[in-house]
Amino acid sequence: MDPAIDKIILTDSKIEIIAEGFEWCEGPLWLENEKILLFSDIPRNTIYKWSEKNSAEFYLKPSGYTGNVERGGETGSNGLLLDMNGSLILCQHGDRQIAKMRSPISQPRARFTPIAKYFKGKKFNSPNDATYNSKQELYFTDPPYGLEKGMDDSSKEIAFQGVYKIDPYGNVKLMIDSITRPNGIAFFPKEKQLIIANSDPSKPNWYIYNVKDDGSLFNGKIFYSAIGIDKKQKGLPDGLKIDSKGNVFATGPGGVWIFDKSGKQLGKIKLAEASSNCALSADEKTLFITNHMQVLRIKMR
Repeated sequence: MDPAIDKIILTDSKIEIIAEGFEWCEGPLWLENEKILLFSDIPRNTIYKWSEKNSAEFYLKPSGYTGNVERGGETGSNGLLLDMNGSLILCQHGDRQIAKMRSPISQPRARFTPIAKYFKGKKFNSPNDATYNSKQELYFTDPPYGLEKGMDDSSKEIAFQGVYKIDPYGNVKLMIDSITRPNGIAFFPKEKQLIIANSDPSKPNWYIYNVKDDGSLFNGKIFYSAIGIDKKQKGLPDGLKIDSKGNVFATGPGGVWIFDKSGKQLGKIKLAEASSNCALSADEKTLFITNHMQVLRIKMR
């Protein structure tokens, strides 16, 4: 869509399937020290790991729902990330919380410490995706996708779908309550702006907010809108990542949309199935994509 894309992705790059046979992949996280990719399979309540040597292997179960009562819906973990100490942080749909795995990355155990479970005494819907800033404040989105009946679930305690911030002491603050289905979330370099994806088919937009010194958000507006896109293209604005140059890799209708920092669309990695999220390698030369039942890889410059 723009010649600038050739500076990001090689013109002869191939989309590789590196793992497949899952139900719905999400939350990819590249671990540079271990040279492995973690990703969630939400319906299976399981995290898998992938490496060049061993391909995809089991990593952790349960990952998002630890209860004893059988339930349906999207129970597993979704977004995965590391805190400043290298501990695994999970957005847990089934347990409706942000939690930390208590064991080391190299010795995974399904033992979790909640970081945040309530807002003003009410349970979250189902924390979905998250990102840290340099102050170790955790911003996360809370749509209803992990509830068995979504918006109509009788256990839903919060009327809106919020975007929250958890400070290093565990205090939770509501940042936004106006986005109908907040999903992917990421800071631009220097943390002066933040993008939030809205996976609402009636408002398939990516929003951008300015960030004040105290971390609050203001001057929200549409960064890019997918309204009017051919509905045959599978997927909605979902997970996203931003590289060190401010380029945005955002899963959306028909694949992974690539924008520059001004919101100009440079190109798209076209995919037949709905893509949910992506992750960059440490050197930003590889993009991993969770694409429904598959995990993909594409080499970049």
